Amino acid sequence: MAFIEIKNVRLSGLSAGVPKNIMSNLYPNDKDNISTDYTPEAFVETTGVKERRISSSLTTSDLCYEAAERLITDLKWEKKDIDMLIFLSQTPDYILPATSCILQDRLGLSKECYAEDISLGCSGWVYGLSTIASLLSTGSMKKALLLVGDAKPIAEGPLDPLFGHAGTVTALEYAEGAKGFQFHFGTDGSGYDAIITPDGGSRNQITAQSLEYEDVEGKKLNRLQTRMKGMDVFVFGMGTAAKSVKKLAEHFSFDYQTTDYYVFHQANMKMNTMIIKKLGIDPAKVPSCMYEFGNTSSASIPLTMVTQLKGKIENRPTKFICCGFGVGLSWGTVAFSTEQVVVSNLVEV
Repeated sequence: MAFIEIKNVRLSGLSAGVPKNIMSNLYPNDKDNISTDYTPEAFVETTGVKERRISSSLTTSDLCYEAAERLITDLKWEKKDIDMLIFLSQTPDYILPATSCILQDRLGLSKECYAEDISLGCSGWVYGLSTIASLLSTGSMKKALLLVGDAKPIAEGPLDPLFGHAGTVTALEYAEGAKGFQFHFGTDGSGYDAIITPDGGSRNQITAQSLEYEDVEGKKLNRLQTRMKGMDVFVFGMGTAAKSVKKLAEHFSFDYQTTDYYVFHQANMKMNTMIIKKLGIDPAKVPSCMYEFGNTSSASIPLTMVTQLKGKIENRPTKFICCGFGVGLSWGTVAFSTEQVVVSNLVEV
């Protein structure tokens, strides 16, 4: 079973960057944006996504870079003391080189900085947290940044009304005696095609046919655009998240009902409402940012913390359970506490 406990590491800070440009689902510029099965009002009520931040020019690394500069300043960290940078995204700058290498130079970090890319989606922040905390826990490296997000390039055709662009930064540091993190992970690769961009990788390389549009669940998409089996993903998320939270609490012998905040992946409001009911937790303890930012993939958990919890968690001990689930199919749940955490103001680029 994929349970992990990592001690002697603390979460020191959080920041997030989003494009300034707001795209509304109530007043879509692209009339193909909302399915003909819904009015714009019904779509917003069903999904919980009123608007998103979208840019035609900013990459994920641009948004993460701006958020990192802000957080490093707010933490008063010296850049030379940052030992590690991990960039987690499904929208890197290039196929190669790794975007983490580019960000190391762009941020002016030491040339002896550990830099690595990870490709994951909705569960990515939790997986990235476990990777970076594991590497820090030995004490040989002291400070690290986890840069997580997605900004899907806008190809010709309709924009999916669920998804927005965001980049986030989580600062972690070695702290002897810190309680650290408790994790539960799972993977079901048999559902790999539930959320998929069919062409553009090594399996199906780009051809002229990749740009031809086909009907996918009522939408016109080419094979370089992501498509989703909505009902499969809905059923997966509803069942998996609640079970993972319960398994984590049972394995590590704690009462999940005593948690201060539960932060779930921001996929769909109806899905998260069902997860809340399955867990029997207070909805007031479950912040959400999907109304204003939509589904921001791996960025959704830290973006929710920055936009919804700033001013509430900085100066008091706070217990969290966070769960990410989706593309892969993959899921991860983590329990941890913060104390004197720095939460930067949202950066709008």
